[in-house]
Amino acid sequence: MGDDIAVADVREWAAELDEVAGLIGPRFARSEPRRNAVAYVRGLLSEQERKNSWTLSEHAGQVTPDPMQRLLSTTDWDPDLVRDDLRSYVVEHLGDRAGILIVDETGFLKKGDRSAGVARQYTGTAGRIENAQVGVFLTYSTPTGRTFLDRELYLPKTWTEDRARCARAGVPKERGFQTKPELAMGLLARAIDADVPASWVTGDAVYGQYYRLRKALEDRGMSYVLAVPSSQRVIAKTTVSILGKEYRADALIGELPATAWRTRSAGAGSKGDRRYAWARARINGERDPDAEYWLLARRSLTDPSELAYYLCHGPKRVALGELVRVAGARWAIEETFQTAKGQTGLDHYQVRQYTGWYRHITLSMLAHAFLTVTRSKRGLEETTTETSSS
Repeated sequence: MGDDIAVADVREWAAELDEVAGLIGPRFARSEPRRNAVAYVRGLLSEQERKNSWTLSEHAGQVTPDPMQRLLSTTDWDPDLVRDDLRSYVVEHLGDRAGILIVDETGFLKKGDRSAGVARQYTGTAGRIENAQVGVFLTYSTPTGRTFLDRELYLPKTWTEDRARCARAGVPKERGFQTKPELAMGLLARAIDADVPASWVTGDAVYGQYYRLRKALEDRGMSYVLAVPSSQRVIAKTTVSILGKEYRADALIGELPATAWRTRSAGAGSKGDRRYAWARARINGERDPDAEYWLLARRSLTDPSELAYYLCHGPKRVALGELVRVAGARWAIEETFQTAKGQTGLDHYQVRQYTGWYRHITLSMLAHAFLTVTRSKRGLEETTTETSSS
């Protein structure tokens, strides 16, 4: 019986990967790069410890790494079109109106100064300033799974102000300097334009404190729960006719009575249920009376001095529990980074060129999406079987 299940699992896995191959196949004009792209994704899904051109070529039975290296460098294909296919695949299998779009960045530690975008810069991957590339990512979280939708490579000014250096790394002439929040705005705009079903956007303080990003989301009718620093200035909402008083975020929350705090779960984490005390205060916003604006605070149950703050824009009469759900979803992208780096080789690449980064990262994201979809289907089937048995 066990062997039958194993064979069925392998056949199901192969069928699912055939779907992915069929999805991206038309993006390759020739059969060789098409086969190499599928083999590359298959290798990223393998149990190889390191997943670069050498090991993936070996896994595909190729004598040299040349075919895989060409796939990332000189072969004619557009990673942005494959990114679009990835997004369609994720929406088809995981799409849910309760979905949450999450923006965040991750670092890729590098040696030398030739890889596109590499610089001495802060990265949360190391928790300090290191020589690294930084990518800004958009993740999609729904009740059935979470995975990547989009990505952009951050280019520091030391790169965009040196066009000769950019040319050597294959950076397009039209690519100028953009802050991480500006890159995130592009990622979100593409998802919204593609009708990705989602009700909320969340992200950390790098993005939450950027006014233009919040305004762009409001203009598109998107609700958000975005982290901000304790120094964020807000206007407390008093009455309909009075503007209210300006506060720092920590000062406004500090004036709330003890009865304003509620213990709620922000979702399950690697160490169990994430339970915190939460409180909120009404604040003014530009779209009143069409929406509600809140300053949300999260406080540790074990250390009351440990607080975090969020600006929220959402529908009228939104429940505290819903704001907490969205705030808690931000951790999903950290876990997604970890699984993608550990299981689909997100950070295993050995390319220096701008296009090579996008190609590897996109195929790794596709591999992660495949894993997520496959696991969600298996979970759904198990649930259906249990329900039928009962």
